[in-house]
Amino acid sequence: MVVSLSHRGNVEPFHAMDVLAEANRLRAQGVPVISMAVGQPSDPAPVRVRAAAAKALENGRIGYTDTLGLAPLRKAIAGHYADHYGLDVDPGRIAVTTGSSAAFNLAFLAMFDPGDRVAIAAPGYPAYRNVMAALGIDVVEIELGDAAYLHAGHLDAAHREAPLKGVLFASPANPTGAVIPADELATLITTAESLGIAVISDEIYHRLAYGAPDTTALTFSDSVTVINSFSKYYCMTGWRIGWMVLPEELVRPVERVAQSLYISPPELSQIAAIEAFAATEELEAVKARYAWNRELLMKRLPELGFPLAAPMDGAFYAFCDVARHSNDSMVFARRMLAEAHVAATPGRDFDPRAGHRTMRFSYAGSHDDMVEAMARIETWLR
Repeated sequence: MVVSLSHRGNVEPFHAMDVLAEANRLRAQGVPVISMAVGQPSDPAPVRVRAAAAKALENGRIGYTDTLGLAPLRKAIAGHYADHYGLDVDPGRIAVTTGSSAAFNLAFLAMFDPGDRVAIAAPGYPAYRNVMAALGIDVVEIELGDAAYLHAGHLDAAHREAPLKGVLFASPANPTGAVIPADELATLITTAESLGIAVISDEIYHRLAYGAPDTTALTFSDSVTVINSFSKYYCMTGWRIGWMVLPEELVRPVERVAQSLYISPPELSQIAAIEAFAATEELEAVKARYAWNRELLMKRLPELGFPLAAPMDGAFYAFCDVARHSNDSMVFARRMLAEAHVAATPGRDFDPRAGHRTMRFSYAGSHDDMVEAMARIETWLR
């Protein structure tokens, strides 16, 4: 038998998913694991979202849609930009995608060629690096050091080393939760455009900031590509439904690539997602619990010897320095899961160079679970 293996399959594993798999294996054996590893809300999709899906199933056929998504959903997303940001976004610039994961794939394929240099922040979401590497894109990881977020100075310095074709950033960020202030975001985008650098703004954690209103990159330019999703604030991870807001010139290229890769996003999820924007009261109650969990972790983690490595401005993550306890966060995470039965993600996922001393804790679970997790870790460390 002949097996052909591509070098593209040799990307770094997504360690958060490996931790989740081990946590699920232990749970199947009856071990009461508390998972703080994966960025997934513990709440189900809102009631009206599930009701819309149930009605669609009762009505019968679920099939293909237009590749860029159902017109009513694209219109609802445009309405969200008007309501939440005060922006007039043409629904024709919106592409509905099979989760934000498909949106990133489409953006990378439509915008960059193999060998193009694209900058991301380190620490940062590992799928950025892994997918671009698999596509032959030259990933430029900018170490943030003491800075909380990527700023124009970082970008200018990286571009002077060798010209960049693109930059991708998130605000609020994964894994740090840091938010780029509006004035800094404006300068970052202006600098990128002056240098001829294409911008992708990951806004998947919008509506989950705790100290400042959301600012979309679209406020400052129509040339940016914005990616968002129903997974996080809207509690719809498994529904695999996201969206892009594209510059006019990218709409048709993204559509052509998506036609062959995905045909269309799942119709059932699209029908249900239309209702998500009307579920704010229910979703704000979920966010209030995140805020409660956030206050707990901001106090308890430093007490346990895990100083915060970044401000917890948004999302539902605490990014901590674990060097007091270990110089190998991979080993530390495995031990904590096996012995304390608490799962968290080693920093290696987010920063291959400096991640050996950091870990990410997700606080998207119940408050009781967060209290119990901190108690278990305290007992274990003793």
